[in-house]
Amino acid sequence: MQDEIWQALLRWRRSGNRAALPDAALAPSTPLFDLYSPLCRMGRNQPFAIAHLGQSLDGRIATSAGISRWVTGDADLVHTHRLRALADAVIVGAGTVRHDDPKLTVRRCPGDHPVRVVIDPDRRLGPDYSVFQDGAAPTVLLSAADLVRPGERLGQAEIVGLPRDAAGLSPHDIRAVLAARGLHFLFIEGGGITISRFLAAGAIDRLQLVVAPILLGSGRASLTLPEIVDLRQGLRPRIRRFTLGEDMLYECIFHD
Repeated sequence: MQDEIWQALLRWRRSGNRAALPDAALAPSTPLFDLYSPLCRMGRNQPFAIAHLGQSLDGRIATSAGISRWVTGDADLVHTHRLRALADAVIVGAGTVRHDDPKLTVRRCPGDHPVRVVIDPDRRLGPDYSVFQDGAAPTVLLSAADLVRPGERLGQAEIVGLPRDAAGLSPHDIRAVLAARGLHFLFIEGGGITISRFLAAGAIDRLQLVVAPILLGSGRASLTLPEIVDLRQGLRPRIRRFTLGEDMLYECIFHD
């Protein structure tokens, strides 16, 4: 039944037709429907960005050496692939590619591969990473415009230049250039620095933090935002909670 519900949710997302859902998916006891239905009802051309981080109880996404496989469990890995399947594009920063060499494709569930987008303002990545070589899905490298020549590619990836700002590339500019290509539903998969920049810019609609029952004691922080001096300046999103195996998912809703 889980596979049947997921396939129906995918059809709903692709067609916008909620009538494709089986009756069992609408039952209050169906966590799969509860978790993904708000994402499936997004309009095909509706701008939307969701980010996801898996972290320890003490807010670490990796060791100091950058080892992050796997902080969270198998259920969160499947969930990540489902988010890829729902999205028009999956976005990661250059650090995630350098440390993890991810494929960013859909393999743990039914669904189509999203367009893969890598943010590398200073062109520090070489062409040998999987996303630039495997041809599994269209891939776009976003870099500072002053470092990009017309028609240039990195491996099989198209290179797109954007104006540079003090922090690199503006999250709002990134969303705009992708929307112009018909990529409206964006899944920002990592890493912590990239997601923190989008969050600080107010360019994320939902943030999912999946917390694993482990303490690392040191390592890379999940989020790093500008310092505040008063607790009232902190972000207070609406929250949804779900269990993913032994992990707990907290979905922070900033914009509906």
